[in-house]
Amino acid sequence: MLIPIILSGGAGTRLWPVSRESHPKPFMKIGGGKSLLTQTYERALSVCNFTAPLIVTNTNYYFLSRDEVAVQEIQPHYMLEPSGRNTAPAIALAAMWAHAQDPEACMLVMPADHLITDTPAFHQAVKRAETLARTGTLALFGIRPTGPETGFGYIEMGAAVNSHAFAVKRFVEKPDQRTAQQYIEQGNYVWNSGMFCFKASSILDALQACSPALMDAARAVWNASPLEADRIDLPAAFSALESISIDYAVMEKAANITVIPGDFGWSDIGAWSAVADATEPDEFGNTTNTQDDARQTIIIDSRNTHIECQDRLVAAIGLDNLLIIDTPDALLVADKSSSQEVRQVVSRLKAIGHDAFNLHRTVSRPWGTYTVLEEGPRFKIKRIVVKPGASLSLQMHHHRSEHWIVVTGTAEIVNGDETIRLQANESTYIPAGHKHRLANVTDSELTLIEVQCGAYLGEDDIVRFDDIYGRVK
Repeated sequence: MLIPIILSGGAGTRLWPVSRESHPKPFMKIGGGKSLLTQTYERALSVCNFTAPLIVTNTNYYFLSRDEVAVQEIQPHYMLEPSGRNTAPAIALAAMWAHAQDPEACMLVMPADHLITDTPAFHQAVKRAETLARTGTLALFGIRPTGPETGFGYIEMGAAVNSHAFAVKRFVEKPDQRTAQQYIEQGNYVWNSGMFCFKASSILDALQACSPALMDAARAVWNASPLEADRIDLPAAFSALESISIDYAVMEKAANITVIPGDFGWSDIGAWSAVADATEPDEFGNTTNTQDDARQTIIIDSRNTHIECQDRLVAAIGLDNLLIIDTPDALLVADKSSSQEVRQVVSRLKAIGHDAFNLHRTVSRPWGTYTVLEEGPRFKIKRIVVKPGASLSLQMHHHRSEHWIVVTGTAEIVNGDETIRLQANESTYIPAGHKHRLANVTDSELTLIEVQCGAYLGEDDIVRFDDIYGRVK
């Protein structure tokens, strides 16, 4: 078996304000209108003979991930982390799972937030990597540099192993511009893509030899992990594992490492400048990535400027080399040369306690979405959309009352001791302290407007009593 392992995590702070902590980079739609996670999943199915992939992600992203791949013919397995601990612990636990499926299994490890445009060339690289992996080699995918990029790590290639692969001489951290240019001129350096192919048994042996303490702790976590039909919920002990990358834990120490240089239209979409590079430019180098309607941008007398907007018109006049990223609740304007520094905005937002680092105005939940339309002292107005057959938890609020007005669909509502059904243009009032539940028992979406009133309107003022999505301990 060649089993795809999709690592789906990371906040993507350099892609704020579209990427947020609760809705990170793998769920961004870049290149073709599909999310990066969906594109990675479809690529995995195409290259691995339709073997069900394993998606390793945070517990908080399980329902988002499930919604993304719901239309796929083959559904994945999930390994759910209580917190992020970098790639080495994730790959160690994934290898234990793959080895349990098939002791001879090979793993194709792919981050969920990369873009690959030349799928046939990628297939060819995977075949070459699998051939090496079957011999016990740990195979890395290197990317032939297209320029002196300072945002990537590099791999120095040594002697040729065969006509398509080379021994790894050393790993190099992100260099400065001058050093990166020297690497390009030398010709024996490739970008480190963060993609791998190896037998499950080989990487487990390498982890034991190179990072025995991590491996022993990971085995204890695996032995304590409850297994369900399609998911493994890793226990809280996973959060105590060392947070370390697979490069530091194994690749820089092991001897049987090879790199396969390739050119298959790869980008890690690590910053907005990379998004612009992955978008078709106009005759002046301007790029746009608007949702639903290309008429949302007007560009006049501007060059090399990237504009991304979601729900309103953006006009640009006389600009050069700028990024304009517009979302309903935040606007980013930056010079393209400063795209790596966007993460500083996220750090500042966290420091001042501003929720824009975490949530969009529209927030996904297992049952659907809610959108904050307006809020002020003692009130908040939301649009709530509930998927067919879905329901919110049975819950109560200490500090706020709620008014629900149905716009479309049919709502089944528990309000205290009463259960009622409401149609469009009907409403109900839920006092603070009342147990209540909202459900959509039809096969069409339910939309309603919620008006909250109270002294405290935070999302943490929820006491759950029962929940079909397992959010009640």
